[in-house]
Amino acid sequence: MVTRDSAKASPEQLLYADLLFYGCWASILIMMVTYVIYVAGLMGPHIPLNQLPHLWHLPVGEFMEKSGAPHGWGWVPLLGKGDYLNFLGIALLGAMTIIGFITLIPAYVRQKDTAFLVIVFVEVAALLLAASGIFGAGAH
Repeated sequence: MVTRDSAKASPEQLLYADLLFYGCWASILIMMVTYVIYVAGLMGPHIPLNQLPHLWHLPVGEFMEKSGAPHGWGWVPLLGKGDYLNFLGIALLGAMTIIGFITLIPAYVRQKDTAFLVIVFVEVAALLLAASGIFGAGAH
């Protein structure tokens, strides 16, 4: 019988766990740094801070229209703005699962583990399609 103490993780599981651990902390660090950049006013915002109280009470659709907030991946060209720069850390955090799965591919190829290889490719494809916004959801 396998108990919690006797269970051993495979090298692939450890690689995936390490990547998620360090990637998530890197994402949080990026969010903290970009937040400080935004709050310190080192980069001008897309939506001026004095306009935010006038926009916060609006429903989402009206907020986006009046603020000029982008839909989908439209935030990428706004990375030069202080209020959108923090999306970088959030995007990295969201991408960590995809990055983690991709790092498993060489190990499964070496092991000729076709089943896990197929699962990884399907998972990566599904996550990329979901994030792309092609189906009208996600990427938002």
